[in-house]
Amino acid sequence: MYPEELVAPMRTDLTSVGFKELKTAQDVDNHLTDHKGTTLMVINSVCGCAAGAARPGVKWAVEMTNKKPDHLTTVFAGVDQDAVAKAREYTLPYPPSSPSIALFKDGELVHFVERHHIEGRNAEMIGNHLLEVFNEYC
Repeated sequence: MYPEELVAPMRTDLTSVGFKELKTAQDVDNHLTDHKGTTLMVINSVCGCAAGAARPGVKWAVEMTNKKPDHLTTVFAGVDQDAVAKAREYTLPYPPSSPSIALFKDGELVHFVERHHIEGRNAEMIGNHLLEVFNEYC
């Protein structure tokens, strides 16, 4: 596990713009079973592609669209292990991947951006892709 003092700024990068942290498996279950509508879930990470592409791309897309997901959530890989494990159950059949970005509709996965779709792409590319996803599902 990563020390909290290391990941705190990376958590804040999303929570400061309205993302709710889900820190336990029960938080993930409760959210995805109790909330209707669309939920964007970022499986956050300490890696460079999270900092350079995933988080900035997600934040830009959420800011730029008129068709926002109803709920913005995040879990942190390597830190909130139970929450991430539960989130990954909801993203099956995709293999574990962090960072990654999931969109759920009424608790069902409708779109998933795996790490290999984030690596080698910049924030603008990630953001533009998410705008298309939001237009389709939100």
